[in-house]
Amino acid sequence: MANPIIGVTANLVRDDKGRPRHEVKHTYITAVLRAGGTPIILPAIASSRAAMLRLVDGIIMTGGDDIDTRPFGVALHEHAQIMDGDRQAAEIALLDALAHHRTLPVLGICLGMQLMGVHAGCELIQHIHDHKPNGDRHRFDNVHPVESSIGSGDVASWHHQALADAGTFEAIGWSDDGILEAIRDAGKPFYVGVQWHPERTRDATMGDGVIAQLIAAARIHAQSTERA
Repeated sequence: MANPIIGVTANLVRDDKGRPRHEVKHTYITAVLRAGGTPIILPAIASSRAAMLRLVDGIIMTGGDDIDTRPFGVALHEHAQIMDGDRQAAEIALLDALAHHRTLPVLGICLGMQLMGVHAGCELIQHIHDHKPNGDRHRFDNVHPVESSIGSGDVASWHHQALADAGTFEAIGWSDDGILEAIRDAGKPFYVGVQWHPERTRDATMGDGVIAQLIAAARIHAQSTERA
């Protein structure tokens, strides 16, 4: 069969004149290609996200800047650097639409995992440095160990926020210093969030191996359904 089509959510950045640009880092694209998927970029347009789901066999929710917690009734931390509001609206629209595509495989990476959690009511740690004396070991692609049910090994991370709890998800992975690193919705075939960046992780299991799990699930989904 043809390679499954993987929608990769775009970041939204603006130039010095305020003109928006939809971007995806090359590392996400090449990771999907290495795993046998065909990547397409999903622009950060809230009104079109539901329609986009009919075109793909799986989704990667990419990393990016911080969640604006104010729409969820939580004040911003002084160290928060929030994402573009239109991108956040698009990501929330995507998560809303996924309620009607419960078998569509989804992998949330870093911010993507945080969005999954916050959308479902999980508490967000807005600055892990407030809780961990060496929070920078989770930033700048620093490598640290993670143990999870989808694999264990050294991962590359770049974040200063994390989920405080798994809420209705199953907590399936933790760092050696207690940061929640992976969640899963056990009621769906493949709906997983990871706090690290598998597309930049060298460990075969925790890097390409995680992307390969999404591609395998997307291939099964493509065989069992027809996109409208």
